[in-house]
Amino acid sequence: MMDKIAVLIPCYNESKTIKKVVEDFKKELPEATIYVYDNNSKDGTDKIARKAGAVVRYERRQGKGNVIRSMFRDIDAECYIMADGDDTYPADYAKEMCNAVLERNADMVVGDRLSSTYFTENKRPFHNLGNVLVRKLINMIYKSDIRDVMTGYRAFSYEFVKTFPVLSKGFEIETEMTIHSLDKNMNVENVVIEYRDRPDGSESKLNTYTDGMKVIKTIVTLYKDYRPFSFFTWVAVILALIGLGFLIPVLIDYVKTGLVPKMPSFVASVFFFICSIQSFFGGLILQTVIKRSKQDFEIKLNQYKDRFNDLK
Repeated sequence: MMDKIAVLIPCYNESKTIKKVVEDFKKELPEATIYVYDNNSKDGTDKIARKAGAVVRYERRQGKGNVIRSMFRDIDAECYIMADGDDTYPADYAKEMCNAVLERNADMVVGDRLSSTYFTENKRPFHNLGNVLVRKLINMIYKSDIRDVMTGYRAFSYEFVKTFPVLSKGFEIETEMTIHSLDKNMNVENVVIEYRDRPDGSESKLNTYTDGMKVIKTIVTLYKDYRPFSFFTWVAVILALIGLGFLIPVLIDYVKTGLVPKMPSFVASVFFFICSIQSFFGGLILQTVIKRSKQDFEIKLNQYKDRFNDLK
């Protein structure tokens, strides 16, 4: 059976806030089904959520990406709202985000914290810097206007959820969602939301440095996977410049003496030029594969639209 609206709340040790989060969403979206997926909590989060009226399910594999993979596979809904269980995202904006999906056919709605209270509420300066850096990097690469890449407050269409291949296991999942929507030319909207820092006694599970490096690695990896021609062209340019660096002294000696005394440098330059050419044509071939993949995705998308209509 398909839900009209499904609120998805991944949780790990959120006993101090989960009751309020569930009750707030029930108040704002009385027609919604609230799903709390417990990710090995040790503090009774699941019991509190169930008592507050949520449908509680479990994901034993640790990591937010693993939880979202299970949520997206298990639940059928016309509109999905995803929020964290730490009460940092007000439920007040849920209806506006749902309307963007249900009435304006948005595929993903981004709850934009960075345009409102995030920088004053968040007390971790490296988190602030990281959010800005990641946003600028993705918007530069994909020539987009995503206002908040790493927000955990989003709304999705059925088609997005069922065609999104979840690869990440942890907090880099939000970056993966953003890049997927841009690469597949999906309808993305931004809704400015207020953000509030965690209440006293509630601890963030996000590690600024290790999770930040995972996010950067995810961006580079997905850039390579989704834009191989651009990625490998840059690699080819870098390799060609290195080869040129080895070749210039050899050319200078040759012009002066008519000899090539630095044979190892000449061999190295030839090696880097060959690698550069291989990189360029490798990117060209992979871009053709990606184009075919996008064609297959459009066919798959139409199939899910038919399935969505049948479920309704």
